[in-house]
Amino acid sequence: MTYYQSTHFNRHVSINGIQVGGLNKHDVIHKLKNVHLKNDIYIGEERIFNGADTETGFSSEDLPEIEKLLNKQKTWWPSSKENHFTVLPAKADQNRIQTLRKQAETKLNSLNKKRQAPVDAAASLVNGRVIITKSKKGNQFDVEKMLDSFDKKSSHSDIHLEPVYLQPLAEDSPTVKKEMKSLQELLQRTVVYQVQNKKYPLPAKTLIRNASVTKDLKVKVDPEPLRAKIGEINRSQSTLHKNFPFRTHSGKNITVKGQSYGWTIDVDKESARLKKAFETGEKSLRAYYVYGVGYSTYGIGYHTTENNGIGYTYAEVSIEDQRIWIYKNGKMVLTTHVVTGRHDTREDTPKGLWYIMYKESPSTLEGSEAGNPNYSVKVSYWAPFTMSGCGFHDAGWRKNWAKDAYIHNGSGGCVNTPPAVMKTVYENLEQNEPVIIY
Repeated sequence: MTYYQSTHFNRHVSINGIQVGGLNKHDVIHKLKNVHLKNDIYIGEERIFNGADTETGFSSEDLPEIEKLLNKQKTWWPSSKENHFTVLPAKADQNRIQTLRKQAETKLNSLNKKRQAPVDAAASLVNGRVIITKSKKGNQFDVEKMLDSFDKKSSHSDIHLEPVYLQPLAEDSPTVKKEMKSLQELLQRTVVYQVQNKKYPLPAKTLIRNASVTKDLKVKVDPEPLRAKIGEINRSQSTLHKNFPFRTHSGKNITVKGQSYGWTIDVDKESARLKKAFETGEKSLRAYYVYGVGYSTYGIGYHTTENNGIGYTYAEVSIEDQRIWIYKNGKMVLTTHVVTGRHDTREDTPKGLWYIMYKESPSTLEGSEAGNPNYSVKVSYWAPFTMSGCGFHDAGWRKNWAKDAYIHNGSGGCVNTPPAVMKTVYENLEQNEPVIIY
């Protein structure tokens, strides 16, 4: 009896799903070697894949492993205890295992498409309050866990997988508690948003109404209230195409319409930056995406706050007086008579607040004017202030410099400047400098 027990498997022992009770190790190898694997995959009682038969791959090389199992299950007396062992043969067909595993994974994922996914409990910010939505159970398979079960049974002839279902996060799970903490921290944040020299404290608790938390516990803020706030700030503070109060050389207070001069905030880009600042905990933010029109698409005048946003370095042009004044840091450095655009043909120099686009010396001016559809003329100095081609330049060909010359004998829109002073004018004009025309 002792010898038999030490050399034979107990009654209810299986290897790879094949009964080997009462057999010695050599008989076991022989039986396992001659079994044909069906390669069918089941979920419970339902077959989800019907494979072709293959060999098990067992050989005499597997005797040491079988002997280990024999010693492991050995008892002094015959035992009816069930033991189910799994052995991967030394010559196992790895391609078979990988193919079957892929089939199982593909089928499980395909079945899941028609099944209801579980819904995790989650914390979110809704209308300014942190709430927790309840979890909902589903019937989708937990593919990862079922494939782990497959790996343990991959050497079996038929692979039976018990259904394991995905479980949702519960309301009291550590993850949901962390989500709540992230949202509560969000509500305590304040971002100070600065435009020019003005600061706007923006508290999350009054500005952010809705937010969620991602799987990696990062908050995602609804950008709409932020976009609205940036838009509100922009409307109150931006200057592009707005009216500018201006005090003329004579002390008269007037209003000039912003044309190319001025700036505005890119609301979409700035609200995206503000959104990120709240999400990451950044405490302060300076406006960065500011734009304008004309030769430079960056908002000209953004860094100027003095003198109603015009500053104290500018060129002033009076059409009525046919004269310009150039100021540097509030001090007039030059004044001269000029001739502006011809009035009777509606080629008047355009009024408003512009800026010097660029400077070029010498330059060739090309364009059209009343009575001359095409012209090309060389000048020594050129400083345009509109994209349509109006600017300051010398006009050596001009004979009529009278104060009323512009009415019937004006330019095509430019400010004709006497050649004798144009060099000084040119040297005292700076790119992006405001040009006030009234």
